[in-house]
Amino acid sequence: KERREGEDFEEVRVIGRGSFGRAVLVRERAPPHAQRVLKQIDVGELPAKERREAEREVEVLHALRHPNVIGYHASFTSGGTLNIVLDYADNGDLSQHIKRAKAASRPFREDTVMYWFAQIASALCYVHSRKVLHRDLKTQNIFLTKDNVVKLGDFGIAKVLGGTADYANTVIGTPYYMSPELCEDRPYNRKSDVWALGCVLYELTTLNHAFDGNNMCALVLKILRGRYPPIPASYSPGLRQLVDAMLQAKPEDRPELIDIVRAPFVLARLREFERRERAKASRHLESVTALEPPSMVAAAAAAGGAGARADGGGGGGGSG
Repeated sequence: KERREGEDFEEVRVIGRGSFGRAVLVRERAPPHAQRVLKQIDVGELPAKERREAEREVEVLHALRHPNVIGYHASFTSGGTLNIVLDYADNGDLSQHIKRAKAASRPFREDTVMYWFAQIASALCYVHSRKVLHRDLKTQNIFLTKDNVVKLGDFGIAKVLGGTADYANTVIGTPYYMSPELCEDRPYNRKSDVWALGCVLYELTTLNHAFDGNNMCALVLKILRGRYPPIPASYSPGLRQLVDAMLQAKPEDRPELIDIVRAPFVLARLREFERRERAKASRHLESVTALEPPSMVAAAAAAGGAGARADGGGGGGGSG
């Protein structure tokens, strides 16, 4: 059942602000008092186009169900503010982890990079299978939990496509991750997300943007030339080839997400993630079972049996 009242939550702290609203960490008042993110968007004064974008985010999130996509719980409007209740990723975003690693001059190990990347690619592949373009993929929109689970978020400017071959013409996205076709105001489709994913993987290995510039013109020029400093030799040829494939200037030369996740180099990490998640679920089940007093288990079983008998007796009388 969706919660639709702000009174269901206790505000903990503001964790982000944007041009049209803020993100607030909240705690549910009802047990088990789970922490959530309440994304608040002031729609009262928004022009019709921006209001529609806010509503689209709700539609997109409501339709997406994947272990590596930020979970949607509910939405409600209060006093001209659209409130979207989302999962809380309790270990920050990738940009924060990159900043700390850079400050400490401690690059990520390849196993860590690929474990994260495989989850991001899996989430984006799923999103594309639902005919959705993310359109603003960047390290600030990729979150982590303390269990090292990646969560793809911020679908505020995502576009739902009418057909798999459709193209989107709106130029949207973070400049560092903009693809050549966006820079040239050309139509683009899923391959622009692939380019941004390549930029993210590059950033995880070098702790720097693949393309940078002192101003927008310099940045666009570098993107169009498609040249970026090499990835450190400490990373494997397979990883370097993966970045090169995603950062091809021509969209048609970049791989599809399904081809990326099926590559043995990536698939092995996805299987590792699945094994860890299954083991975690098994440990959780064992701990819950261990806490349950045997008498309560027996009582629950007995109650279930009695309920089944009662349901069976009532069902026959209703058919007449």
